[in-house]
Amino acid sequence: MPAPAAHAPTVVIENFYPCIEGGRHAIKRIVGEPLDLWCDIFTDGHVVMSAVVKWRLSGTRRWFESPLKPLENDRWQGQCRFESMGRWEYAVEAWSDTFRGWKKTFAIRVQAQDPDVPVEALEGARLLRDSAQRARAAGAESVGAQMDEVAELLSQLPPQEVMEVLLSDDLQALVDCYPDRALSTTSEPLRVIVERERARFSAWYEFFPRGAEGRADKHSRFRDCLPRLDDAKAMGFDTLYFPPIHPIGITARKGKNNTLIAYDGDVGSPWAIGGPAGGHRDVEPQLGTVEDFVWLVGEANKRGLEIALDFAINCSPDHPYVKDHPDWFYQRPDGSIRYAENPPKKYQDIYPINFHCADWKNLWRELIDVVLFWVDKGVKIFRVDNPHTKPVSFWEELISTVHRQDPSVIFLAEAFTKPKMMQVLGKVGFTQSYTYFTWREDKAGLTEYVRELTQSDMRWYYRGNFWPNTPDIHPFYLQNAPASMFRLRAALAATLSSTWGMYAGYELCENEALPGKEEYLDSEKFQLRQRDYNGPGNIKGFIARLNAIRRDNPAMHLYDNVVFHGADHDQVICYSKTTADFSNRLLCIVSLNGYAPVSSMVRLNLEALGLNRHQPYRVRDLMYGGVYEWRGEDNFVSLNPDGTSLHIFKIESV
Repeated sequence: MPAPAAHAPTVVIENFYPCIEGGRHAIKRIVGEPLDLWCDIFTDGHVVMSAVVKWRLSGTRRWFESPLKPLENDRWQGQCRFESMGRWEYAVEAWSDTFRGWKKTFAIRVQAQDPDVPVEALEGARLLRDSAQRARAAGAESVGAQMDEVAELLSQLPPQEVMEVLLSDDLQALVDCYPDRALSTTSEPLRVIVERERARFSAWYEFFPRGAEGRADKHSRFRDCLPRLDDAKAMGFDTLYFPPIHPIGITARKGKNNTLIAYDGDVGSPWAIGGPAGGHRDVEPQLGTVEDFVWLVGEANKRGLEIALDFAINCSPDHPYVKDHPDWFYQRPDGSIRYAENPPKKYQDIYPINFHCADWKNLWRELIDVVLFWVDKGVKIFRVDNPHTKPVSFWEELISTVHRQDPSVIFLAEAFTKPKMMQVLGKVGFTQSYTYFTWREDKAGLTEYVRELTQSDMRWYYRGNFWPNTPDIHPFYLQNAPASMFRLRAALAATLSSTWGMYAGYELCENEALPGKEEYLDSEKFQLRQRDYNGPGNIKGFIARLNAIRRDNPAMHLYDNVVFHGADHDQVICYSKTTADFSNRLLCIVSLNGYAPVSSMVRLNLEALGLNRHQPYRVRDLMYGGVYEWRGEDNFVSLNPDGTSLHIFKIESV
């Protein structure tokens, strides 16, 4: 916090933007990413104001600062940039600029031939000598000497020559370095969470380590996973997400397809955590050991990959917590512990935690320590299971505690719930979040939703991670669908957001489902699956090309730069992503129909693309090849699900 003011506030500083709930929550930025901001600054009288935005790493003393520029109606604008990860804070300091104010008044007096001009010149000389003293106090002896020389001239030169001296940009720059801030006012600081690049730009691939070899008759181990790492790397993914790797409970273990009876050989759900081999700090023995997992994390890192671990606060009836801390769970009147339910679904193999039990402080500390345990093992990314069913205050405490130890840790919220809860999880620190993208199918729905995420105030604290499928969700439009539907939904996810992911089997276009449900037939959540990862009809080459385009084009690394353009056909969606300087401009035109050809005129916002309506331009298809010369706003496209079903054009000047 800034030091307490030695005087009453002299300036009003208000109406900050961006500002989340009056500063209650932090804004999110990436290392090196600028934060453009504005606020209103004014004071009594007719004085000339100066202001700076200043920022520092929380808990440190050194401030960085940059001048604010005045706009209209007392609004000021500026920018700051954060050069390292961590929790930062920024504030605005403003003051009455006595030297600039004196210059303004002096110029008026000179023009009016006021008889008090000589006396006013002496006032200016005094202000310069004061500034010279501040320069010397800061160790700038030569600057102080220069100012003293100018001050002496002010008392000797005729008024017009004095004005020539005062109009010098060099003089003003010197004075600006050592302003009189004795009566300045500093705002309350606002907070910023600064994260690494992968927080904003990433491509996730989820697979079950126990199914790494794709054999229904053999449980794979961590040391069997290297081919899956190499395959994911070849497809262009950088983040590998593992469902829980901990011991799986035996009591009430679920059978194949979520049946209530498990037979010999049934592996159970990894989300039913805890068994004879331990709990959240342990590893399912059939996968190997903690040391084997650490080895695999290292192998992933060698390949430029990171392993994201599922943090699921679920306990099977066999979890050590149940025996050692039964008071951490919900007790029924008969003394038994209540299992989890999400009516009509029942999870007899899972006991939910009571976060508000009498021993809640020790419970919270234990769960935070679990995350820190895996951070110590090299895990820097966590996908958090159902965070919306736990107290928001718990997540705020957990994330801030972990970030104090390691600000590089990333948290993805698997929160399929009401909008306000999803939003507040982002506000309290979750890096990314699952979204409703999976259920946005038509052009209007996609357009409205992406604008909400990336153009509203949500962009300051919420980053949507787009997934066309998960182990839990097999959307109806992919059930019994052709490969073309899988391609177009992957393209939408990967290009509408800067971070996206898919669950293993998507590249194989697995489309069988439990009848009437958004769930897979023979789901890996409950059993081992037979799978040929290089089976015929796979779209691995398409996925690899898609991720390569994302990686090679800086515009795709940005989250909030989506601009939608017009398309006459309801099943053609058109949007662009560009860098601020237009050095990289991509135009995406995607068919939403995976079954039949569609043709459309697209109507481009040329200004948003940095184009001149009177000049031709070239569009280069990065996905399928081909170069076309276009002119003006209106151009024709024809898309075919069996051929060119989408365009990712790179726009080039002719």
